[in-house]
Amino acid sequence: MSAQIPVKPTINDLTATATAAVKERGPAPVHLWNPPFCGDIDMRIARDGTWFHEGGPITRPAMVKLFSSILRKDGDAYFLVTPVEKVGITVEDAPFVAQDMEVTGQGDDQHLTFTTNIGETATAGPDNPIRVDTTGDAPAPYVTIRANLEAKIDRKTFYRMVDLGEEQQINGTAWFGVRSSGVFFPMIPTADLA
Repeated sequence: MSAQIPVKPTINDLTATATAAVKERGPAPVHLWNPPFCGDIDMRIARDGTWFHEGGPITRPAMVKLFSSILRKDGDAYFLVTPVEKVGITVEDAPFVAQDMEVTGQGDDQHLTFTTNIGETATAGPDNPIRVDTTGDAPAPYVTIRANLEAKIDRKTFYRMVDLGEEQQINGTAWFGVRSSGVFFPMIPTADLA
């Protein structure tokens, strides 16, 4: 008996399988699924959070939400995963964009809760850290939304976050950063703010 070669699923196959797998609202337990890799599909998430399939934008928010619920990152690669198939997709930057932030409490009791372009929320803290990539022309802030998946924090939200900034010493260096859920997230050395 010869081994079966996984067949590359179509977008309709993936949608049907994902819909059946995701019975509850919210992300599916993709970390528990280990299906065979079926190859890459022509799907990408642009820097602005727009999802594309075969060159055209996916305009139905329910479809984007469905696909985002089965998204997984393994290493540096992104996949859509169902119990029976795993396909690779392209993500230009981060899969989500944090478009808003709610601030509750103050000091150590302050909580920063971010809302993404697909309506998912995450409160920054030990499981959802904030990081700022300073290797480019301008600081690029991110927050982990779930299971190794990040949202790039949009400019207006980043400016609001900076307004909440404070200074803290870390290993003898003064850092400017923000606090959420009892954790201080350093963004930039205070000396570099001049």
